[in-house]
Amino acid sequence: MNQVTIRNLNIEDYDLVIKLWKSTEGIGLSDADSQENIKRFLHRNPELSLVAQKGGELVGAILCGHDGRRGYLYHLAIRKDQRLKGFGKELVSNCFQRLKLAGIDKCHIFVFRENEQGIGFWTKNRWESRLDLQIMSSHTDKIL
Repeated sequence: MNQVTIRNLNIEDYDLVIKLWKSTEGIGLSDADSQENIKRFLHRNPELSLVAQKGGELVGAILCGHDGRRGYLYHLAIRKDQRLKGFGKELVSNCFQRLKLAGIDKCHIFVFRENEQGIGFWTKNRWESRLDLQIMSSHTDKIL
């Protein structure tokens, strides 16, 4: 039985979700993933981030949000023993439905270049690499 229940990710799920993310290859965690920061993200993006449960156990999670014009997905993870059953695709599909209801028609993800398994998943599901963009980052405590 490959049935999974999809529901909103709540801050009460944090300990289980962070454990899943830490055990998933290709996911990079930082201070931005502290419980306080995830709580703020969920508050700013209500009912967009999701978990997948099977038999009462958490088997997947995804963060989803938007800035008013573009959607963003972060940290899609499926427990290793539950992969290749369509759960990741189902989480993404549910996020897309919710983003569409919010008026968002395009979504972006960030994937580490060396994450071949992740790139394979996204490519198989019709995502395209953007070779015309270069991602750049800066900490907000740096004064220009």
